[in-house]
Amino acid sequence: MLVDSHCHLDFPELAADLEGVVRRMDEGGVTHALTISTTLATFPAVHAIAASLPNVWCSVGVHPDERRDAREVTTGELVRMADDPKVVAIGETGLDYYRVEGETGWQRDRFRAHIRAAREAAKPLVIHTRAAAADTLAIMREERAAEAGGVMHCFTETWDVAQAAMDMGFLVSFSGIVTFKNAQALREVATRVPLDRMLVETDSPFLAPVPHRGKTNEPAYVRHVAEEVARLRGIAFEELARATSESFFRLFRHARPA
Repeated sequence: MLVDSHCHLDFPELAADLEGVVRRMDEGGVTHALTISTTLATFPAVHAIAASLPNVWCSVGVHPDERRDAREVTTGELVRMADDPKVVAIGETGLDYYRVEGETGWQRDRFRAHIRAAREAAKPLVIHTRAAAADTLAIMREERAAEAGGVMHCFTETWDVAQAAMDMGFLVSFSGIVTFKNAQALREVATRVPLDRMLVETDSPFLAPVPHRGKTNEPAYVRHVAEEVARLRGIAFEELARATSESFFRLFRHARPA
């Protein structure tokens, strides 16, 4: 069993060949996946894909640098949309200052709304942070994100950030970036995160791992991420796959393995 804990099956690159994507998942031993919401407007398409596949679940939320939903997101709306057996998480949410110019208070307000929704819905958070680690951790503490739990997805930060997130009960998820030779600091973090606090993901259709770097990513390629993390840690792939799959179902407790 191997789980892709974060992908975007509704994005055109994958939705156009969803049958093939699912077939290649099966052929590669990737048994389950979580497809992630990035806007409320596209959530129905995300949910429809999850509803059509017994081994796929979804989240509900708005990506932190997505402006189209900037004034639409409320805690109550997120809680209502999360009241569905196929919705197992809130997000992806968080802070991303990398591409944003000017005032960023709207990101922080929206992040707080997502954390409050996760606590109210009793479903874990999928958190994205880029160029905003200090503010992300501060808001997580202020809004008691530990009560909901969750995962720091596509982790690219330092060991200190990973430790701070884990101190709040969060898991740390590694993507194809960990296979990049120039990501040495991140590869070191992947050797230090306890095995039972780790997930693996593709973030597909982005960030394809070696040996597919530069191509369209897809859930089947999460195997390359798991193999590289196992190699870095000096353990068997099967041990890494088993541990991350168990952690996925422990965190996303509303998901039920087929």
